[in-house]
Amino acid sequence: MKNLKLEQKIGFEQIRQSLKDNCLSIGGENFVDNMEFSSNYAKIINSLNLTEEFRQIFVSNQIFPSSNYFDMRIELERLRLLGTFISQSSLFDLKTSLQTINECLIFFSKSDPQKYPTLKTLTQNVYIDKDLLQKCNRLIDEKGDFFDNASDYLAIIRSNKRKKINEVDKRIQKLLILSKKEGWSSDDSEITIRNGRLVIPISSANKKKIKGFVHDESSTGQTSYIEPSEIVELNNEVRELELEQKREIVKILTEFTDILRPQIDILHQAYYFLSQIDFIRAKAKYAMKIRAGKPIVENETLINWYDARHPLLEKTLEKNSKQIVPLRININEKGRILIISGPNAGGKSVCLKTVGLLQYMLQCGLLVPMRETSEAGVFSSIFIDIGDEQSLENDLSTYSSHLLNMKNLCEGANNKTLFLIDECGTGTDPMIGGAIAESVLEHLNNKKSYGVVTTHYSNLKLLADREEDIVNGAMLFDQTNMKPLYTLSIGRPGSSFAFEIAQTIGLPKVIIDSAINKIGSSHLDFEQQLQQMEVEKIQIKKKEKELKVADDILSEVLIKYNKLNSTLEEDRKTILKQAKLEAKEILNNANKQIENTISKIKEANAEKEKTQVIRDAFRKQQEQLGKEISIIEVEQKSEKKKQSSQPTNKDIGVRLDFSALSIGDIVKIGQENTFAEVVSIRRNKIEIISNSIKMTIDKNSVIKVDKKSYLKQQSKTTLKSSSPFISIIDELNEKRKEFKPQLDLRGERAEIAIEKVSKFIDQARLLGEKELSILHGKGTGVLKIIIRDFLRTNSEVSSFKSAPVEFGGEGITLVTLN
Repeated sequence: MKNLKLEQKIGFEQIRQSLKDNCLSIGGENFVDNMEFSSNYAKIINSLNLTEEFRQIFVSNQIFPSSNYFDMRIELERLRLLGTFISQSSLFDLKTSLQTINECLIFFSKSDPQKYPTLKTLTQNVYIDKDLLQKCNRLIDEKGDFFDNASDYLAIIRSNKRKKINEVDKRIQKLLILSKKEGWSSDDSEITIRNGRLVIPISSANKKKIKGFVHDESSTGQTSYIEPSEIVELNNEVRELELEQKREIVKILTEFTDILRPQIDILHQAYYFLSQIDFIRAKAKYAMKIRAGKPIVENETLINWYDARHPLLEKTLEKNSKQIVPLRININEKGRILIISGPNAGGKSVCLKTVGLLQYMLQCGLLVPMRETSEAGVFSSIFIDIGDEQSLENDLSTYSSHLLNMKNLCEGANNKTLFLIDECGTGTDPMIGGAIAESVLEHLNNKKSYGVVTTHYSNLKLLADREEDIVNGAMLFDQTNMKPLYTLSIGRPGSSFAFEIAQTIGLPKVIIDSAINKIGSSHLDFEQQLQQMEVEKIQIKKKEKELKVADDILSEVLIKYNKLNSTLEEDRKTILKQAKLEAKEILNNANKQIENTISKIKEANAEKEKTQVIRDAFRKQQEQLGKEISIIEVEQKSEKKKQSSQPTNKDIGVRLDFSALSIGDIVKIGQENTFAEVVSIRRNKIEIISNSIKMTIDKNSVIKVDKKSYLKQQSKTTLKSSSPFISIIDELNEKRKEFKPQLDLRGERAEIAIEKVSKFIDQARLLGEKELSILHGKGTGVLKIIIRDFLRTNSEVSSFKSAPVEFGGEGITLVTLN
């Protein structure tokens, strides 16, 4: 049922008004007015399915009728009485609205049988008599005027009327020309109309020159407007024909109404359908506007929401170019009551109102702005206590009104009640108010009720440690920048940060110090440490994720290094073996040459000339071999010189600098000949950048070098080192070359797909890639939804969208990283 006070407190009345603004008919607006909270699971699911299916029509950009949504039910009820007839304007509305209903029916009948099953059920009892629609089309045109052939007699009347009007025009034009010629009228005078009659403007001094009837005169009295007597009779005939036309039109309308009357009940059902479609269309259009969807709805009491957003707050923030912080909240059987604490203006009340508004919207059949993989339950009732309900008429103070609300809640609550209490226990003495609030929550916990409570009271924060099914939650606060984070963290209580906020707004330090002394530093330190632990916990998780990615890459680098080292060792043995074989071959050839030379000398019987020729040939071969050996030796020396010019572990090629380390200095990393620039220094850690890669390492693991010497050495270096020991930075660069910006997930299960996408994004971010594509295929669309839901929650993702149709369309998601 509708609860106007609750709707006002959670802002639902604004949602209702937005829906009415999206309606096209009074019938649709009536549906919005009658929309109410329901605990019927089947009814809620049916309403959500109707809205979601219509939202899909908008998403797919299909053409659906969007005009002439007239609700004719009141007019049809009037026409039930005999003797009544439909008006001409109502007939036009009837014609256009029947066309709209018919187009809606055609749309659903021609759509895919698997699409819009719930919407199609609405069309089952809807029928439009085609003869009736054709009759309307024969009677009236697109502007709402009757056709001449609407009846035979109407055609005759209009024909005679046109003839008479033409005759009147001819005669009065002749009289105007005569009047101008005689000087009775000015040369620029024109025929005009007075009292529905055609008249001639004549100067008052000459008005007796033409016989006729004076209908009017000018404000100065110098001009009279006369209807000549010879056309008065013609005008009277025209008037009679107009009256006859009206009587004939009434006759046509009466006859049509007699045809219409037997079908009123059928038409009543058709117009109910049209109003219902208008209502569903308005809900779907509003869902598109607030980017809402259909979560997983269970027939039990639970709240497990991801990225829930308050639609009204989001709209306000967008006007101011700000972004809303989505809410992640979980309330179930093991944690039924959530006690939220934290700083003022930190988002506690917004969190509570978001829960109330979205749950109320859901149980009214509206799509809600949260991730579609969220789980939502159904509650039998929602109770809210927020704001000041002080009443002078009923003699109720603020606290008395709160106590009265608590009394009603405790009496009516059950295991399917959802209660929302803002600043529980405030309005009276803190000790007494806190004790009463604690007892109320214990009572509601015993009744197994579900709820969200905001508070600053420490006794309520400690209640979760004693009572089962009650959990703490904190709105996080950034102590470094002194501003709230508007993020809910469930599991630990939060601090109010009253002193920090007071300091930020400029409260005198003397007053703040005095207050700290009064409350005691131990209480203050405890709350600060508790909150700081939560903030640091989030930062540590993020760092762990980054380190895991770096560790995976370094593991791959080590595997590649070991493989390369093994390959080089094998190559070295092969080269040595080949060299020995070649040396052996050279020796064999030399021996053969010597023996051949000796044999020739003997054959020549040691003749001097022939002996000399043989010696010269042998000497030439020796010289040629010597040249070849010299060339090889020169190449070896050159290679050794190049290798010696490269810095080694002992000689890095640049001078060391033993002064203090500062930002902008050049350092050598570990025992490798890898250099980097220092970009920040934090205690014993430094952040360095090399080859566009940023890393954070220990300060003791680097050696500072002279910057000028390093730059000079860099300018001389033209070739990379041929050392088999490849540095981490070089390996990362190699990794970037091998990295493919497209990930194929077709056929993968959801858990494995999410794990691969997470690793894919982390590697891309580490390697500096911004534009990625994920190939998931179209199929049933489940894998696409799961992947995109994950992308929405990933802080590294700036945006994502479907690929153009010609490049894969909905089967590929294009991702842009921060």
